[in-house]
Amino acid sequence: MSRPFNFSAGPAVMPESVLQQAAAEMLDWRGSGMSVMEMSHRGKEFVQICDEAEADLRELLSVPQDYAILFMQGGATAENAIVPLNLLGTRPARSADYVLTGSWSKKSYQEATRYGDVRIAASADHETQLDGRRQAPFTWVPPVDTWTLRPESSYVHFCSNETIDGIEFAEWPDAAALGADVPLVVDASSHFLSRPMNISRTGLVYAGAQKNAGPAGVTIVIVRRDLVGHALDACPSAFDYAKVAKESSRFNTPPSYAIYMAGLVFKWVLANGGVQAMEEANRAKADLLYGYIDNSGFYRNGIHAPVRSRMNVPFTLADESLNDAFLKGAAQAGLLALKGHKSVGGMRASIYNAMPLAGVQALVDYMKAFEKSHG
Repeated sequence: MSRPFNFSAGPAVMPESVLQQAAAEMLDWRGSGMSVMEMSHRGKEFVQICDEAEADLRELLSVPQDYAILFMQGGATAENAIVPLNLLGTRPARSADYVLTGSWSKKSYQEATRYGDVRIAASADHETQLDGRRQAPFTWVPPVDTWTLRPESSYVHFCSNETIDGIEFAEWPDAAALGADVPLVVDASSHFLSRPMNISRTGLVYAGAQKNAGPAGVTIVIVRRDLVGHALDACPSAFDYAKVAKESSRFNTPPSYAIYMAGLVFKWVLANGGVQAMEEANRAKADLLYGYIDNSGFYRNGIHAPVRSRMNVPFTLADESLNDAFLKGAAQAGLLALKGHKSVGGMRASIYNAMPLAGVQALVDYMKAFEKSHG
């Protein structure tokens, strides 16, 4: 029997071939006699797994050698604290600027205020008018030329894809556009590996793996080496980028099985054309779903069109009293986890790399049938 289509925002759908390989290697990894779960994190077998994962990720995103790749724990939520604990000390003012475009960037900002002089550089947390239409809070992105950055700040932080709100930066700004020599820190969790990413424009990129890169448990940090080694005294040793980098992500016991699974995903992406091919496929899926929503009077997506996420597509029904019926029917049709985040309601289809075009087509077909019978 075929598997249902899982639209969960995370932990999310993974490539079926990756799951099959992990199952085949569960009891014995490559003749070692051990499951990856049972290996010493300092043994030659896991060192090979971890080093291969790092090398494959470096190839996938063309990560320059002057950037360290770290596999850490705590998810992107922990990085909300780990980033300021490591980077505020890179400049004497110990200040940082944050751009608020949705729920996750707002959480990042709130956490960072605990550790230094942290201010809002720009915010979409209010209504505005764009292209002759009213845009509700967190349905748009403040233009880069409106960001107010302090030259003394250690970094400026933004979330390049807001999982809950369905907003994505079409392009990351560069230093010249910002008009200040302030490193960019990017939370790329929910569109990591979904498209090419210009790492050299940033000081640091971080991402929880459980969207596009693997299971929950491992967090990927790509950090420019000159920003490493400035951790505040309050930073725990296990979260000090310098210590983690020196020990090749094995300063303490890492999330070894999650790293192994992420490594399998990296190889899957490479074998399927790399991030360029992922982008083409993701564009086709997003165009299909948004195209139907936009031509329907029954469903609506309120995000400003130029910043709609290709990964997370929130939408509402014209009659919200039908929400439960929509979700029940979707589950019966093998379309899972379509309920929107509790903070915004409605529906949300997360269409990450491992979601095939056939899954999005099945969703659109169901939406059409539901509209016909309830519209």
